[in-house]
Amino acid sequence: MSEAPRVVAILPQLLILLAFSVLVVTLFRRLRMPPIVGYLAVGTLLGPFAFNVATDGIAPVLAELGVVFLVFTLGLEFSLPRMLSMRREALGIGGAQVVLTTASATAALWWFDVELPVAIIVGGALAMSSTAIVIRQLGEQAELNRSHARIAVGILLFQDLAFVPFLALESALAGSSDQLEIGKIVGAVARAAVALVLVLTVLRWLVRPLFHEIGRARSTELFTLTALLVSLGAAWATHEVGLSMALGAFLAGMLLAETEYRHQIESVIRPFRDVLLGLFFITIGTLLDLQLLIRNLWLVLLLVLLLQLVKAAIVTVVARMMSGGLRRSLRAGLVVAQGGEFGFALLTLMLNDHLAQPALIQPLLAATVVGMIASSFIIRHNSRIANFLLRTQTEDMSALERELAATQRSAQRDHVIVCGFGRVGQNVARVLEQQGFEYMALDMDARRVRTARQAGNPVIYGDGARAEILELVGIEHCSVLVITFADPQVSIGIIKVVRELRPALPVLVRTQDDTRLDDLQKAGATEVVPETLEASLMLASHLLLLLKVPVPRVFETIGEIRNNRYAMLQQLFRTDDPRRGFTRLESPEQLQTVVLPPGAHAVGKTVGDMQLNHRAKLVITGIRRDGILGPQPDDSTVFREGDIVVLYGTADALELGEKLLLMG
Repeated sequence: MSEAPRVVAILPQLLILLAFSVLVVTLFRRLRMPPIVGYLAVGTLLGPFAFNVATDGIAPVLAELGVVFLVFTLGLEFSLPRMLSMRREALGIGGAQVVLTTASATAALWWFDVELPVAIIVGGALAMSSTAIVIRQLGEQAELNRSHARIAVGILLFQDLAFVPFLALESALAGSSDQLEIGKIVGAVARAAVALVLVLTVLRWLVRPLFHEIGRARSTELFTLTALLVSLGAAWATHEVGLSMALGAFLAGMLLAETEYRHQIESVIRPFRDVLLGLFFITIGTLLDLQLLIRNLWLVLLLVLLLQLVKAAIVTVVARMMSGGLRRSLRAGLVVAQGGEFGFALLTLMLNDHLAQPALIQPLLAATVVGMIASSFIIRHNSRIANFLLRTQTEDMSALERELAATQRSAQRDHVIVCGFGRVGQNVARVLEQQGFEYMALDMDARRVRTARQAGNPVIYGDGARAEILELVGIEHCSVLVITFADPQVSIGIIKVVRELRPALPVLVRTQDDTRLDDLQKAGATEVVPETLEASLMLASHLLLLLKVPVPRVFETIGEIRNNRYAMLQQLFRTDDPRRGFTRLESPEQLQTVVLPPGAHAVGKTVGDMQLNHRAKLVITGIRRDGILGPQPDDSTVFREGDIVVLYGTADALELGEKLLLMG
C-alpha cells in the first residue's frame, strides 16, 4: 500500500517531462536544430534554477541507464579486432590529450595559487568530454565510421579509463585532510586494472555461449531480457570495482559485436536507449544555474571559449602528429572540445567535499554545461568550421546532405524501386546490377542501411508506406516497384500508397507463403510470388525431368499452376507449430563492411596475399575507395588506408575475416 502514493507522486513529474519534451523537441525539429539541444532546453526550463518542477524522482537514475544503453550500442559497432587496430587513437592520441589538457589547466590554476592536488583534479575534470553528446550527434549525422569520428571515439574511451585515477585522487584528498595518500591512489588504479581484465575474460567466455543458448529458444521476449541483463550487468560490474558504468557497457557491446546476434541486440535495445537518453540530456540541462550564468555571463562565456579552444588545439596538434591529415585532426578536435558528464561529476564531488572554493568551481560548472549545450552545434557543423578555419574548398556538405543530393539525382532517372533490402532484396539488387539496371532500395533497418550505403549501394532509410518517401526515391520515374518484405500487412500498406501515386505502375510482391495471396492481389499487386510455392514448383520441375517427363510438358504444367494462381499448391495440411512466424535472429550469410584504419595489417598487401577466400571461407564482393565502389577485386588489388572492404559470408567467417584484415 505504501508504494501507491510514491508512484502517484512521481507520475505527474514524468508527465510534465514528457509533455515539455514533446513540445520543445518537436519545435526544435521544425527549426532543423539538433534534438539534443531541445532536451537540454527542457531541463534548463524545468530545473531548480528556473521553474523548479520535475527535478527529483527517478529521472536521474533512468538518465544514467540511457547513457549505459547508448555506449552499449556503440560497442556493437566496434569488435575487439577493430578496437585493437585503433590503439593508436585510444592510447596515443587519447592519452596525450588527457595529459596535456590536464597539465595546461593545472599550470594555469597553480599560477593563481590553487593547491597542486586540487589543480590536478580540476584539470582532469576539464580534460573530460561528453561521450553521450558526441556519439549521439555523430550517429545522427552518419559520421561514426569517418576517420575524425574514429579518433574522437578513441579519445573518449581513454577518458573513461583516465576517470579512475582522478576519482581515486579526489577520494584520497577528501578522506585525508593533512596529506595525500599515494598508496590509496595506486591501489585503486591497480584494482581497476585487475577488475578490467576479469570483466573482459568473464564476458568473453560467458556471454557468447549464453546468447547461443538463448538464440535456440527462438523467443523475442527472452532475447530482449538477456540483452538487458548483459548490458546492465556489465555496467554494474565495472561500477562496483571503481570503473565507470559506461566502460562496462561498452566492453559488453564490443564482445557481442563479434557474434551473429548483434543486429538483433541493437534493435531490441534501441527503444530503451532513445527514451532514456532523452532523460539524460534533460538532467544535464537542470544543472545549469541561470542566475549564476547571468551574474557572471562574461566570465562563463570566456571560460567556455578558452576551454574549447585549448582542447581543440591540443587534439588537433597531437592527432596531426600521430595520424596525419590536418583537416580530419581539426574536425576531431572540434568534436571533443566540450566538457563532459564525468568532468561535471568530479567538480561536483570537489564542491560537496569542500576541496575547493565555490567561487572557483561554480563558474567552471556553468561553463561545462554551456559548453555541452554549444557542442551540439559545433559537432553538427564541424566540417564547415574546419573548412572556414583552413580556408579549404572542400564541398560544404554533411554526409547526410551528400547522400540526399545523390538520391535526388538518381531519382530523376529510369530505375527500379526495391522496398526491403534483406536477403531477397539484396539478391534482386545483384541481378539488376549485373544486367545493367539502376535501382534504389528502401529499408527500415538503420544498421543495414548504414552498412549498405557504406558499401556503395543506393539504399535509403525510410518507410515505403509513406508517400513522401516514395516521391523522394523517384516513384514518378521508376519502371517497376518490387516489395520483398516477409510481412504481407507491410506489403499491403505499401501497395495502397503506390496505387494512389501511380495506379498503373507494375508492382511485384514477394511473400513467404500463400496465406495472404488474395489480399495482396486485391490491394493491387501486379504479380505475387509466394516463396515457398515457387520453391515447390522448382523442386517439382526437377523431379519431373528426372522422371523422364518431356521438357515441353514440364513447362506447360508449371505454367498452368502459375496461371491458376497456385491453386493446386494451396491444398495443404496446416501445422500448429508455435514457432511459426518467429523472426529469425540471423541469416546464414550476410554482408559486412570493414574500414581499414591506419596501421591495419592488410594495408599495403594484395587481395591474393590475404587469401581470405581460403583462410576465412568468405568472398570480397567489392572495395569502396574515394567514394567509388569497385566490384570483385582481383588478386593483384592492393589494400589502402581508408578502404571500405565489403565481405560476404557467415557470421563466423566475417569475424575471422575482420581479424585477418585488421590484425593479421
